[in-house]
Amino acid sequence: MVTGGAGFIGSNFVRYMLARHDDLEIVNLDKLTYAGNLDNLRDVERDGRYTFVHGDICDAATVRAALRDADAVVNFAAETHVDRSISGPQDFIRTDVLGTHTLLEAVRELGVTRYLQISTDEVYGSTTSGSFTEESGLDPSSPYSASKAAADLLVLAYHRTYGTPALITRSSNNYGPWQYPEKIIPLFISNAIDGQPLPVYGDGLNVRDWLHVDDNCAAIDLVLSDGVAGQAYNIGGGNEIDNLTLTGRILDALGKPHALIRFVTDRPGHDRRYSVDCAKLRALGWRPATGFAEGLERTVAWYRDNPGWWRAIKSGAWRAYYEQQYRELG
Repeated sequence: MVTGGAGFIGSNFVRYMLARHDDLEIVNLDKLTYAGNLDNLRDVERDGRYTFVHGDICDAATVRAALRDADAVVNFAAETHVDRSISGPQDFIRTDVLGTHTLLEAVRELGVTRYLQISTDEVYGSTTSGSFTEESGLDPSSPYSASKAAADLLVLAYHRTYGTPALITRSSNNYGPWQYPEKIIPLFISNAIDGQPLPVYGDGLNVRDWLHVDDNCAAIDLVLSDGVAGQAYNIGGGNEIDNLTLTGRILDALGKPHALIRFVTDRPGHDRRYSVDCAKLRALGWRPATGFAEGLERTVAWYRDNPGWWRAIKSGAWRAYYEQQYRELG
């Protein structure tokens, strides 16, 4: 069972696994919140190995019913946007913490043999030098990262207390196709295509490590099969770049002027730099296959070639949220 499989990473993972494992069946449990989109999976919806269940991971009865015949759970279901967690943290606590608890209880009750929690490098907080290992302390800065850190600790506690066969992956920033256009890369690509301003927080020098979603899916697949229960695994792309440089590369790829850059008031508690050490995962044999220049070029091309997908999203509720979040552009 995959939870949150209609979201960005989840939908890419469903597609990745069905393409590579002929004997696999996947149940996708998704609440279809604003960022969940069944259009992300139109190409697999008629695959007999795939089943969609509309439901909330906080609903214990729904979770147990969907999980009853599963031998593994991969939990992507989460509220993930830092900005939204600052303006309204309640949904993050409910889904990311209470939802994880509901899943863990069902896994324990039904004797599921594998549980993989999808987490984030943001649980470690910010660092000016070096890279975080899986043994580094957790120091989250936003309600989002705090909710994910809480879920991680709950997962590890269930393993230690009940012997739940649980693992965690903590990936750096993902990018690729079907990413909801509130995150920086799809937002900036789509804005640039339409000649709209690109809102850069603060001085734009916050650093992120970019990981192509396909490389993340490959790592998750490997950890699911070969990882050690009770352990966390960092997944990083090895592509650290500051937001201002990233913005320039997107504009250059689209042939758009850098005059579209608009500096806006910085996000509260904005972490300066993320960096993770992936030696533990590399020891299992994983390496990222997509260089950042190639991956960004492919990603820009996908959004350029699929305007219908993101234009359908960038209206209504999205537009109201965007205008509220970036009032300085108005």
